[in-house]
Amino acid sequence: MSDHEHSTERACLSRRAFLLSGGTAVSVTLLEGPLSLALGQGAALKRATYPRKKIARLSQLKVDQPVAFQYPWTDFNSTNMLVKLGTRAGAGVGPDRDVVAYSTLCSHMGGPLAGQYRGRYKVLGPCPLHLTTFDLSRYGMVVAGQATESLPQITLEIRGDDIWATGVQGLIYGYHANLAGA
Repeated sequence: MSDHEHSTERACLSRRAFLLSGGTAVSVTLLEGPLSLALGQGAALKRATYPRKKIARLSQLKVDQPVAFQYPWTDFNSTNMLVKLGTRAGAGVGPDRDVVAYSTLCSHMGGPLAGQYRGRYKVLGPCPLHLTTFDLSRYGMVVAGQATESLPQITLEIRGDDIWATGVQGLIYGYHANLAGA
């Protein structure tokens, strides 16, 4: 065996050693959480508190006719749309679970998506910057294009005939926190 082969052999980790070290790392990680909480060293969970805002009336929505609204800010151009899809949607509200709302800023580079709703396919896009298209019936997931993140979905609540925006799932493009502009 040459010196080169001998030194390479010592530098490599066997499959067994690799698996054993991985198991040890997982065990330490699993134990660390409960142990640190028991010792009072756990980090407190932070949750953003969003304002509640009435944005529309359920009785006034028509299938595939988006309604623009501002949320969570009030001092910017409209950056969101509310739409009754006419088909059940992820996180949809209303009797048919088909009312959803999304940011109209592309999650890739903030391209404007307002006016790009395609009712036939229940998608928003393509973005004019890089042609990303989002499926509004499936939590705003990317259908095609450059974006790697789903479109931020506005959390909705129905009270009687009123539709309220109560939060945002995902980060709106251009902000380190969705409430930065509030």
